[in-house]
Amino acid sequence: MRELATLDAMRELVGQELATTDWIEITQERVNQFADATNDHQWIHLDAERAARESPFGGTIAHGFLTLSLVSGMLESAIRMVDMKMGINYGLNKVRFPAPVPVGSRVRARLTLQKIEDIVDGAQLEWSVVIEREGSLKPVCVAEFVMRRY
Repeated sequence: MRELATLDAMRELVGQELATTDWIEITQERVNQFADATNDHQWIHLDAERAARESPFGGTIAHGFLTLSLVSGMLESAIRMVDMKMGINYGLNKVRFPAPVPVGSRVRARLTLQKIEDIVDGAQLEWSVVIEREGSLKPVCVAEFVMRRY
């Protein structure tokens, strides 16, 4: 985990990749739980036999939004902003899912601090997040993630 002591120290790092997270395995159980939590029960995520037979992916795949939902936890696991009391997700400027995440894959994120803007009582940070799948040349998710820290 990378520790960043102060917001001022972070300002000097804008434009740099600050961390690469550990790998996370995408299991069928995780996909099933996400389907239940979001009511997205499309067969390409849940029905391994049908997905093997009918989908272009050869098996079940994770929801794109499941992959995206990992971003907050990935950031928290890789970077500790020591002087931050509270952080909130503020939104996304852009998200793409260039490649699927087959069940059984492992994914990780590369985190680049793109921008820091002052706000009342804190700062707004924009992160470039590139989620990679182990063994794939193409990323599975590319996002501009915006958070506020206080």
